[in-house]
Amino acid sequence: MIEVNLDVMLAVRKMSSQELSEKIGITPANLSILKTGKARAIRFSTLEAICCSLECQPGDILRYIPDGKEGGTDE
Repeated sequence: MIEVNLDVMLAVRKMSSQELSEKIGITPANLSILKTGKARAIRFSTLEAICCSLECQPGDILRYIPDGKEGGTDE
């Protein structure tokens, strides 16, 4: 499972979802789908635009959680 921590980076950068969606050129609805982890895919160009706007790395907003370890536990 891929966990999306976009809300965390938005909070750290003190940026609203609306502002980010305008900067990267996607609809607020599509950004919401990505933020909630409901997206099935993301274009590299979109990921690059997000990272550029938030001055972060992909690993700052995406995290792989092996099957059976949902919830972020490291057991």
